[in-house]
Amino acid sequence: MESSNDLSLIAPCGMNCGICIAYLRDKNKCPGCRGSDINKPVTRTKCKIKNCPPFKRDKLQFCFECEKFPCDKLKHLDERYRTKYNMSMVENLENIKELSLKEFVKNEKKRWTCSECGGTICVHRRYCYSCGKKKE
Repeated sequence: MESSNDLSLIAPCGMNCGICIAYLRDKNKCPGCRGSDINKPVTRTKCKIKNCPPFKRDKLQFCFECEKFPCDKLKHLDERYRTKYNMSMVENLENIKELSLKEFVKNEKKRWTCSECGGTICVHRRYCYSCGKKKE
């Protein structure tokens, strides 16, 4: 899971882009939220969180640095991910704030590495992208 060690793959909202289906797929691969917008799906380039005025104006790195944290946009995204994918953006951001980005990424590596082959488990599909094993 080489990509999971890349600190730049943690999006402003707390999403680990290294476990996202758009990043893991072979065709039309997304470079991650902090990557170049060239050839990126419109849903990623027009992201309401990534393009939020405080990020541009105040040069914030993560949502938890904003005075409105957690805002309605983030709460909506968080609810969807908690319900559909058993992952919380708000929890991720609180862990980054409390532990450090480096420690969060280290924990993510443990959480999303396949016990069978060492590949990456996709948060959206709940299986390993290398061997197909379902996440426990």
